[in-house]
Amino acid sequence: MSLIQGLTGLGPWAFAAALAMTLAAASLRGLTGFGMAIILVPLLGMIMRPDDAVMLAILLQLQIGVLGLRNTIRHSDRSSALPMALCAILTTPLGVWALAHTAPDVARLGIAAISIAAFLLVLLPTNGTAKPGLPLAIGAGGVAGFLTGFAAMPGPPVVPFYLKGGYEVAVARASMMFVFFATAIAATISAWLLGLVRVESVVLSLLLSPAIFLGNRLGGLAFGRIEPGVWRALIGLILGVAGISAAWRAFH
Repeated sequence: MSLIQGLTGLGPWAFAAALAMTLAAASLRGLTGFGMAIILVPLLGMIMRPDDAVMLAILLQLQIGVLGLRNTIRHSDRSSALPMALCAILTTPLGVWALAHTAPDVARLGIAAISIAAFLLVLLPTNGTAKPGLPLAIGAGGVAGFLTGFAAMPGPPVVPFYLKGGYEVAVARASMMFVFFATAIAATISAWLLGLVRVESVVLSLLLSPAIFLGNRLGGLAFGRIEPGVWRALIGLILGVAGISAAWRAFH
């Protein structure tokens, strides 16, 4: 048994794959402000149990959320992001509990459905410039919290809220980062209290930290430098691949 496998439970090739997956997902997050877990969880699910993939993604989101936190708070739309984050924090433990009581095959199927739903939601056209109201923010936060705990994927309700809600790109990006960091904190605490955080997952998340920091930096440098149409097509393509990968893993 290699040192890497002894520390993380992954063989050298599986660890290298996790490193590449994390780098790609962190780059996407740095570019768009979202999508890290939507991409990462289905891919990690191909080399580890789905509950381990979710826990690892939560720990990595906690790390990446610290990066640029001051700018995230400064540029976010706190009138929507704050109530959304608070509601998400309240429902995150429910998602963690559901994950702990769900069979791995059923969890994989649920994660695949969430990935595909995120892909379809991003493809929807943007309608108007009117910002969503507080009730919709509260509802999106509640769903995001549950999805964070169950699949480390708060994005499906949060991303359409900001991308389709008439917000400037920089504000939308910062607001999503704010909500996702809040859910990562809640999910980590909930999982720890329920005894779902394994030492191997913590060690693996620390070993993947360089990929997190590098990917986020690369994505941040590219932010705002590509045309909106190209950006949208890229996101749709990546999410589509993630959805297909998750579905393949769920049925095989």
